[in-house]
Amino acid sequence: MPNEKQDYALEGSERAPLKGAREIGPADPKEMVDVTIRLRSKAGKKPIVNPEEYRKPVRQRKVLSRKEFEEKHGADAESMAQVEKFARDHKLLVKEKSAARRTVVLSGTVAAVDEAFGVQLKTYEYPGGKYRGRTGAVHVPAKLRGHVEGVFGLDNRPQAKPHFRRRQGRGGVHAAATNLSYTPVQVAGLYGYPTNVDGTGECIALIELGGGYAAADLSAYWQQLGLTKTPTVTAVGVGGGSNDPTGDANGPDGEVMLDIEVAGAIANGANIVAYFAENTDAGFLNAITTAVHDTKNHPSVISISWGGPESSWTQQAMTSMDEAFQAAAAMGVTVTVAAGDNGSTDGVNDGQSHVDFPASSPNVLACGGTKLVGSNGEITSEVVWNEQANNEGATGGGVSVVFPLPSWQGSANVPPSANPGGKVGRGVPDVAGDADPTTGYATRVDGQPDVIGGTSAVAPLWAGLLALINQSLGQPVGFVNALLYQAGDSSGDFNDITSGNNGAYSAGPGWDACTGLGSPIGSKIAAIFG
Repeated sequence: MPNEKQDYALEGSERAPLKGAREIGPADPKEMVDVTIRLRSKAGKKPIVNPEEYRKPVRQRKVLSRKEFEEKHGADAESMAQVEKFARDHKLLVKEKSAARRTVVLSGTVAAVDEAFGVQLKTYEYPGGKYRGRTGAVHVPAKLRGHVEGVFGLDNRPQAKPHFRRRQGRGGVHAAATNLSYTPVQVAGLYGYPTNVDGTGECIALIELGGGYAAADLSAYWQQLGLTKTPTVTAVGVGGGSNDPTGDANGPDGEVMLDIEVAGAIANGANIVAYFAENTDAGFLNAITTAVHDTKNHPSVISISWGGPESSWTQQAMTSMDEAFQAAAAMGVTVTVAAGDNGSTDGVNDGQSHVDFPASSPNVLACGGTKLVGSNGEITSEVVWNEQANNEGATGGGVSVVFPLPSWQGSANVPPSANPGGKVGRGVPDVAGDADPTTGYATRVDGQPDVIGGTSAVAPLWAGLLALINQSLGQPVGFVNALLYQAGDSSGDFNDITSGNNGAYSAGPGWDACTGLGSPIGSKIAAIFG
């Protein structure tokens, strides 16, 4: 337990057991644990980005290279040294360190990390299995105060869920034959995506927290689409993560394949890199920072289709991930994130409205969902995705209780939260696209055709569009929200979705908490960025 005279509780690190979990005993003292330490920046608490910079045309922005970012905003050298000494003092191994990512990964036994961080790790059982967890705050020595901003990985509970929905009641072969399923190429056609570019020279990063893909499935899928050029797809393991298909289309394989197939079919000349990490707060954070600071693959767009209600996260995790998204913006990298598939409650049964994180970060493009009907290459109907009555989900969306209203969203008429007190915060989502599994995407998962929807499809749908735009411009558009909202104040750049609701919030003219500014008109979105 912590020595109150020497140790202090790390602000924002407090944990409570998962709902429905029960403690079944102490964690095995000999079990090895990897702990991710997030360090302070050499720039201190100065903002990483100036929001006004993103109101400028793309070609006039100041964008840092990854090397320049590390030199300006990387980990403080003294902080790194202090943590390495702390590791030696507590018999912990320094397994990995990165100044750019402001990260040190330590490894040690449960007994060692219990003593080092002033916690008592226990084993918990919950309806989905078991996890190693803790309650209360993480403690670090007083001499590390100001040097350490987050400690992750002590608790290895599943942190996020994939936001995809398979069509129910009908098998993939039957569903793919109906006129209410589309290939990603057909969806891109309905949305008027540019056709004179294919993403050549761009890299789209996909964050995956489990599952995997088979190269044979992808080859068969590209052939089915008749692509004359196919994307290069590679896997990067982060920590204990790897490309490891489960063989279960209902599991994370469905997410991985959906992400690759949507992004790759649209930007078929791009490099697609899937970063596989464990589904923990440490794994999620490390996958994001690895992709953002990857000097080998240089992603210009990052697509994330995993998340969870804001209430399920520690404040330190949300702060660290949001800072990683700020870093992405500073280096000209766009991050697209699924807004969730459980309507305005985000799957929390407490009678309140919730938004999904990381979609609620003000430094990402949050992607909501619609039900899209098209005929002869034209959209005939598009409404809010809400099939909750049929147990087939609904788009997430609402008002953040963590992040304040961003300046670029000031004229969007974001309503007060539907919760008591009516707080006005960051509105979610920003944009939308086809997500309803009843008008879903024809895919191939674990050797079988399938039809899948969910806002998981919308994040790579937008990522593909942005890769096409980046190629056309000859440079990355980076953080897009400010310019999209500026354009959204006038009509004609989006398909404005005005019909439907996601529970507590309804669609209407202009921005709304179901579909944001609307679904894309690809050529006009491209024109916004020059």
